[in-house]
Amino acid sequence: MKKSALTILSLMFAIFSFSQTVDDGIKFLYYGKTKSAIQALEKVVASNPKDAKSIYWLGQAYLQDYEISGKNNSVEFGKAKSLFQQALQGGVNDPWIYVGSANVTLLENGDINQAKQQFEQAITASKGKKGAENADILNAIGRANAMGDSKQGDPQYGVDVLKRAAAIDTKNPDIDISLGINYLKMGSDHGGDAVQAFTDATVRDPKYAAGYARIGHIYQSQDNKSSMDDWYGRAINADANYGPVYYDYFDYYKDKDVNAAKEYLDKYIAMSDRDCQTAYFQADYLFRAGKYQESIAKADSMASGDCKTFDRLNMLYAYDYDRTGDSIKAKQYLQQFFAVTKAPEPDDYVLAAKVYTKFKGNEDTAAVYLQKAIQVDTIKRNEITYATTGVNIMTAAGKFQQVEYFMTLRAKLRGDTKLSEADFYKLGTSAIASIDVTKDSVTIMQEYATADSVGKAYAAAYPDKPQPYTIRVTAAKKADKDTAWGLAIEPITTANQFFFKDTASYGKTIFGNDYYLFTYFYFHAKGMARIEQYKKAIIYLDEMLLVTAPGSAEYNFAKDTGDKLKAAVDKYEKAKQNGGSTKPASGAGTGTKQK
Repeated sequence: MKKSALTILSLMFAIFSFSQTVDDGIKFLYYGKTKSAIQALEKVVASNPKDAKSIYWLGQAYLQDYEISGKNNSVEFGKAKSLFQQALQGGVNDPWIYVGSANVTLLENGDINQAKQQFEQAITASKGKKGAENADILNAIGRANAMGDSKQGDPQYGVDVLKRAAAIDTKNPDIDISLGINYLKMGSDHGGDAVQAFTDATVRDPKYAAGYARIGHIYQSQDNKSSMDDWYGRAINADANYGPVYYDYFDYYKDKDVNAAKEYLDKYIAMSDRDCQTAYFQADYLFRAGKYQESIAKADSMASGDCKTFDRLNMLYAYDYDRTGDSIKAKQYLQQFFAVTKAPEPDDYVLAAKVYTKFKGNEDTAAVYLQKAIQVDTIKRNEITYATTGVNIMTAAGKFQQVEYFMTLRAKLRGDTKLSEADFYKLGTSAIASIDVTKDSVTIMQEYATADSVGKAYAAAYPDKPQPYTIRVTAAKKADKDTAWGLAIEPITTANQFFFKDTASYGKTIFGNDYYLFTYFYFHAKGMARIEQYKKAIIYLDEMLLVTAPGSAEYNFAKDTGDKLKAAVDKYEKAKQNGGSTKPASGAGTGTKQK
């Protein structure tokens, strides 16, 4: 009896295994269920290990899982590579295997010429008796070139073969999807061609939600919400079970409206495989909702189970610990993430830059991360945002050269021909911060010259603003901290000409500037005769009286000191006329000995 039961169970299992078909696997892939696709196709290949088409689609499932994980799932990529190698070694010399092997080549090392040889070999081997090309093989070649980033594959070659496939098979909408993706890889100039290709997919099959969703995604990248909603809505109307469109909506709302994001995430998860990817999305939502401890707890549960090697887990920890103020842990997880990841997202680099600037001496590393964010992203709006982030965090860090780099890059991306007032201000303040008074005098003077040149350019561009004059004066005072070099004399003289136009607003500023000049001429102008030093000092003490209220401490200081110096000058002049000593006494009654 037991044997009969086991026989029946074995037979049922065999029937279930063989009931899984290649078409089932392809359908799972279409709906984004790579885990289910892999399980189904592995059973199909196990039952018929020499079937080339089954092997090809299993390889596609592995590669799609690799792509979805951000190219960080090296295990699945390795499975795809091994699968095709074993097929060829096992004598499965078939067009499907040639295409699959070439697909791996493009993703692994980008050797287009080697891949094209295999593609052409597949085309030739798949031709019918009358020399007709096989649309399925052409479509597979186009799909291979659509996969990966803009540096992988040959999208123009992909477009050429897909157009031939579309002419042969007028019903398969997947051909147009691959065609549209190849157009997108060719650059923004082909955006219209891509939209037309995706539209053609929906004409071939009005229920093919992927076509509508792809168009919606283009409008999402352009931040055109009304058009995005229109096309995503069409995708849902065409097939409400098409999970990827709900993820696209989640992706749109995750930084804008956490409640809407949660709604679409729940719908996406309900229609998706339960795997590390969906667990990560849930933890990521908790982070974006400000529930950092819950997000960390979710990450902990992933780390203690089958998802412990999930690549983005370390980045999730980094985001959470950064928000909770633990920069040390955030940095540790960032280091672990970048040590193993193959394809970080632009925002990952931005977070790394922000965290690293919190550790003195790591500003250059932060700048490199921001440069990588700009290199990785292909949307100009995002690149401008990252450049702006670079300007802001490097301004805060006082790194002039990096501020100048990101500011220049942003201007180029925007097509600006003139820096804004805010840009000049940030450039000037970062240049001041970069003056390191602990260095040798030559270096200090070089750094000061840079800051002063920014102030001059700022004043030339915006002569009616006070900030450029303040930047020049502040830079000079910082570089010449004990006023011994007199660096601020010319900047202050120029600045005061501006500030004296409105003494009510800038009185205190004028007083501070004049105090610097008084100090310099009284204590440090060694190349001048002592009496000439006094006369110069009196000029600035008299100016102080013009911008201070009678009876105030500042006014009394300027008047008392000026009176004493004037008395000393008068005494000198009289002595000179009478032929007496013409050397004024040191200190001249200011209450301070000459330094």
